[in-house]
Amino acid sequence: KLRYCCMFLAWNPHAANSYTVVDATCTCEISCLLPSVRLNRCDSFLSQKAEVTETFEAIFSRCIESIVDGTRSVGCHLVFVPSQRDIHHHFIYPQPPFTLPSLRKEQIQRVTLVSDPCTLLINGVTFGLTSTDILFHISAEEISSGTGSDRFSRILKHMLTQRSYYPLYPPVEEVNMDYEKFQSFGQMPLTPDVLIIPSELRYFVKDVVGCVCVNPGRLTKGQVGGTYSRMLIQHSASSEVGQRVSPCLAAQVVKI
Repeated sequence: KLRYCCMFLAWNPHAANSYTVVDATCTCEISCLLPSVRLNRCDSFLSQKAEVTETFEAIFSRCIESIVDGTRSVGCHLVFVPSQRDIHHHFIYPQPPFTLPSLRKEQIQRVTLVSDPCTLLINGVTFGLTSTDILFHISAEEISSGTGSDRFSRILKHMLTQRSYYPLYPPVEEVNMDYEKFQSFGQMPLTPDVLIIPSELRYFVKDVVGCVCVNPGRLTKGQVGGTYSRMLIQHSASSEVGQRVSPCLAAQVVKI
């Protein structure tokens, strides 16, 4: 049986892929996080309001390299998911992966660049990932009365039963939807074992229709540190009848 640890974190509301506080360009929050990454052996980002003298691409590349180099001693693999709030990246949904030509060969071997959204198979465990705040968007539009169900679980059930990473039509104004690409890249090919869905809403870990759904919160909250999530996953043995078996996992949301 395979056991491994992973960490998930999201970014501030002004640049969803930002490890910086709202009015600064330093990466002090991610610097505080790296010791925890090394300790737990687990497995950027700029606010558009900050005053800078470098190009956004240069700052982003420097931040990425600091993360890759800072985790080199534990040999973990890093997965980078883009966001529509990345000031230097394509403003469209679904969103293509980053391109990082500055990474050296030994660095790129530990890095996977994926789209938003995406579905990943990691050591037999299926992960669904999206950095777009669909929880917040549906919460603002939903009308529900007397259902007796938890709001987050209800929204997540919409996503999982419809096999869609963005089951809201029309989308909110800040989502620049490409419907042709959405049909190809915005759907869930299957119900994931783990769904990572960062949001401005309160962090949580929930089991919804057999999927462990995690909102790790944001790594920064204004001028202070926020939260991230970590998991310990033990992959279950295959069923004798060939049925899919969910992994056994422990998850927690940690304040930085």
